[in-house]
Amino acid sequence: MADAWEPFEIRLRIPSRMEWLGLVDRVAAGIAEQLDFEEETADAVANSVVEAGTNAIQHGHRYTSALPVDLVFEVQADRLTVRVHDRGPGFDVAKVLQADPTAPDSLLSSRGRGIFIMKSLMDRVEFEITPGKGCTAVLTKYRRESG
Repeated sequence: MADAWEPFEIRLRIPSRMEWLGLVDRVAAGIAEQLDFEEETADAVANSVVEAGTNAIQHGHRYTSALPVDLVFEVQADRLTVRVHDRGPGFDVAKVLQADPTAPDSLLSSRGRGIFIMKSLMDRVEFEITPGKGCTAVLTKYRRESG
C-alpha cells in the first residue's frame, strides 16, 4: 500500500457473542495485509484483536449479548491502532499487569494470559478505563520499512 493516502478508520460493532470473533479475526487480518504487514505480523495483529474482543465479551460484558463490543481500526501511514471497547466495569490495570502468567502456579491455569499475549504480539498495549462507561483496549502495531 502506498504511503500517499489519508488516514482513515474502519468501525465494527458486534454483539457480545464469541461466534462473532471469527469476523473480527478476518477484518483485522485483512486490514493488516492491506498495510503490507508480513503474514506473521498480520496474524499477530489478528490474534491480539481477537484476544481483546474475547476479554470484552467474557470479562467486560460477562456474555451479555445485548451489550455491543465496538472496534475501531485506525489506519495511519506508519501504524495500525485498534480500539476495542466494552461497557463493563473495567479492572485494576496495575494489578493485572503485575501478575506473572509464566509463574509456576499460573502455568496450568486456563485464564490470565490474554494481556500478556497482546503485549507480546503488539508494539504497544494500553487500557483506558472510564468508570461507568467501560474499558477500551488500545492496541498498536507500527509499520516497518521494507528492505
